[in-house]
Amino acid sequence: MNHSMTELTKNRIVSWKNKVTFALIFSGALVYQNAHAQQKQSYKSVSGIYPHLAMYNEEGEAGTGAVMPWAGKLWAITYGPHLPHGSSDKLYEIDANLNQNVRKESIGGTPANRMIHKESKQLFMGPYAISGTGEVRVIPNKEMPGRLTGNARHLTDPANKIFYGTMEEGFYEVDVKSLNVKWLYSDTNLKPSDRRNVPTANLPGYHGKGLYSGQGVLVYSNNGEYGDKALTQFDTPSGSLSEWDGTNWKVIRRNQFVEVTGPGGVEGNANPQTDAIWATGWDHKSILLGVRGAGQWTFFRLPKASRSYDGAHGWNTEWPRIRNVGKEGQNDYIMTMHGMFWSFPGTFTNNTTAGIRPKSAYLKVIGDFTRWNDKLVFGTDDSAQKEFLNKRKAKGNLEGPGQSHSNLWFTDRSTIDHLGPNASEGSVWQQDDVKAGVYSDPMLFVGWSSRSSWMHNHSDKSIVLTAEVDLNGDGKWSKIGEYPLRAGETLHKSFSSKEQGEWIRLKSDQDAQLSVHFNYHDADKRETKADKIFTGISTDREFSGGLLYSLGQNRRSLGLLAYDYNHKGQKEKVGYYEMDDKFNLVPKSDAKTEQLIETKYSIPQQVVNIEPSSALIVDDKGRRWRLPLGDDSFTSLTNDGALRICREVATERDLFNLHGTFYELPAENADGYAKIRPVSSHNLKINDYASYRGMLIMTGLDLEKAKSNSEHIFVSTDKKAAVWAGAIDDLWKLGKPKGHGGPWYKTAVQKGTSSDPYLIGFYDHKSLALSHNAKGTVNITLEVDPGGDDNWMTFKTLAVKNGQTLKFDFPKDFQARWIRFVSDQNCEATALLDYK
Repeated sequence: MNHSMTELTKNRIVSWKNKVTFALIFSGALVYQNAHAQQKQSYKSVSGIYPHLAMYNEEGEAGTGAVMPWAGKLWAITYGPHLPHGSSDKLYEIDANLNQNVRKESIGGTPANRMIHKESKQLFMGPYAISGTGEVRVIPNKEMPGRLTGNARHLTDPANKIFYGTMEEGFYEVDVKSLNVKWLYSDTNLKPSDRRNVPTANLPGYHGKGLYSGQGVLVYSNNGEYGDKALTQFDTPSGSLSEWDGTNWKVIRRNQFVEVTGPGGVEGNANPQTDAIWATGWDHKSILLGVRGAGQWTFFRLPKASRSYDGAHGWNTEWPRIRNVGKEGQNDYIMTMHGMFWSFPGTFTNNTTAGIRPKSAYLKVIGDFTRWNDKLVFGTDDSAQKEFLNKRKAKGNLEGPGQSHSNLWFTDRSTIDHLGPNASEGSVWQQDDVKAGVYSDPMLFVGWSSRSSWMHNHSDKSIVLTAEVDLNGDGKWSKIGEYPLRAGETLHKSFSSKEQGEWIRLKSDQDAQLSVHFNYHDADKRETKADKIFTGISTDREFSGGLLYSLGQNRRSLGLLAYDYNHKGQKEKVGYYEMDDKFNLVPKSDAKTEQLIETKYSIPQQVVNIEPSSALIVDDKGRRWRLPLGDDSFTSLTNDGALRICREVATERDLFNLHGTFYELPAENADGYAKIRPVSSHNLKINDYASYRGMLIMTGLDLEKAKSNSEHIFVSTDKKAAVWAGAIDDLWKLGKPKGHGGPWYKTAVQKGTSSDPYLIGFYDHKSLALSHNAKGTVNITLEVDPGGDDNWMTFKTLAVKNGQTLKFDFPKDFQARWIRFVSDQNCEATALLDYK
């Protein structure tokens, strides 16, 4: 009996062991298969954007604060708009196969700091310390409150401690091993009773951005200003650059500054006592670049490609950067500033300043970028649910996306050399009171084939301007010309190919109020026809359209309320659809969302006036502007509300699509239409456009032609609706801007009264035709506003005879943003321009 029981027990044990072994083997195989499947999963992308990598939060904005390669992975953090004590934002970990892991340690906030601490082999990013094996430790918000904006190596104990800086001047010293935090200066978000009796730094400006150390100081920048004036007046004095020697703060310059770094980048300078410190910034005139060496700061100026980053509050910039994106052991520094990629020399010091060159313009709003797996990866700020101050009547009552989110943008290294044209402009003086013999800041003078300057004497006396160049960027200056200016006179100076130098500066022989504005550009080599990636977007009045809405409440899909438009511009509802991160566009039944889209995302009518010779815009401040026209077929479609005109698709600026041209339109707080920039022209009947998971989505398709463009066009499962998907910077490929029209067309003009401003900037080939009905000769004066600053200067006066149509071709090196016309007689006049 006992023996039988023993045998039975043994048999059961053997059977149980076999089952366990099989189960373990089977489950292990499943685990391996699942892991292998995840590892090998292929993710769809368009134009370098992978929808599945989109990063959402539950705040008013979801910008990408930092992207860093570390521990074999790519790490990213997002930020909400003003959350010094944490938020729903996350820390993301992405492997080489683009599998995304949301780290459970995430505590959110408004972080954009990142630094590699070499001695401890840790990446500090936001409030996180990440080891070389990917383990994450967290500094609690209560121990280090504030919107974390920068890290820097410690001044006296860099092997064991690092600095943190916040956007509201909180400064901390953190032990890299224990993560213990010492408060140096209190963050001003905190109530006085919560500041632990720690003083505040009390620096001018606010909205901190950059932090870096070297040469015995900690350097800190901010780019904003408190007060209502900064929210509306873009040229209000704002921001500051300051340094701290471990005891006292010193304000270096009272302007808006952002990036502070050096050749050592995110690791800190290798030779901190001697290596340069760089700082980028701007004012309403141009970009500012500072360099510190041997305890001294030197400042330079660069022109701006885009004005959408302006605004005295500082909110429109996110985090411009200078980063080394070279391969291992190679230097390749790239600077992002005011909508331009710049090549930046790692050797830049006070005395060696040669080598900065413009590359190409871009439309994405970039918070950080890096090289990873032989790609450039840009962390962007795409879809803010709040849209903040960026409201205007051209958008109607259009609301923002249902939920804030952004994404990463992957490109080849060569991509940033060939996006938008590098045309740019900026001033050294703009109606400034200039002292005799005092030089302007040097302005970059190399990198473009066409260079010219507008010089204007606002004073009541004659003066002489002297221009000097630094030929080799070694601080050795030589005179290039003298330019006499009578009281009230304008000189348009074109620089020849023989007039060369890295930098140019000017001085006046007398005290005077002066403006000197530079315009630089290369010939726009783009064609006038759209790239094949836009095949399938309709060029006819009949198209498959639809209103777009990025859904909220963590649904994370794109809503499409689809319509068919006939040749009369009439529409018929097709149905409601949703698209996921795999581009599956499927019909849905959701009456509530349909109604939301119909009421909150409809296209407003009559927000611009399409007149026979131009499009008239009256902005929210009552200012009048005129833009060129495209094909006549756009007129009725625009008037009938069949084409979206204005929408935010990159945070805090608008994409404006009017009569066959896309424009970048700054927010009103960055001076709005005055600083508009044409991107590209087209003949596409684009019904709506929006941002979704970092992509630009457009409707208005020819469903038959769409079949040949499966890379960018995604058709619904029932074949009744479709959307186009790409990147906003694909729009450069539509072709160079073109158009026709003018501010006068058989217009009754009054002697001495200026026409409305008409856009002329950033077009390639420009010609003018003038005529009138007066009996004799009429002198018509052409006035230009070089930068859109309401700073009008006389270009030329043309004598137009009775019965004559005078034709005038603008010189190739002519550039100004706006033009207007003034007649010396009462008459009926026509001024028409043609841009090709």
